[in-house]
Amino acid sequence: MAYLNLVQLIGAVGNDPEVRTVQGGAKVAQFNLATTERFKDRDGNQHEDTTWHTIVVWNNRADFVEKYVKKGSNLFVSGKLRTRKWTDQQGNNRYPTEVLAENIQMLDRKPKDAKPVDEDLPDFLQI
Repeated sequence: MAYLNLVQLIGAVGNDPEVRTVQGGAKVAQFNLATTERFKDRDGNQHEDTTWHTIVVWNNRADFVEKYVKKGSNLFVSGKLRTRKWTDQQGNNRYPTEVLAENIQMLDRKPKDAKPVDEDLPDFLQI
């Protein structure tokens, strides 16, 4: 039996993406996405529970993120969970879990004065 690793999130970007080029020339972008669940408790009091997700994108998706995604952007992101292992300076093992994004869609309304979208970008990355 095969199991799928699929994550779908709708949220707001919490910081301007950090974009860098790694060894070998590949471009990677990383940003935080906040998802907020609103609910009422038994007494009718409104509550919010916000979860922060680290989103990682590579290559042409990183180009798209660098060009269009900013702090406060509303996005739909789908991809897969990835947990990495690294050792910090004190020798402690760290296991960050990230969303490796395969699809990003802007949910904000397009400003009237927005530039035309690049024709070189695939449809799934268009605004």
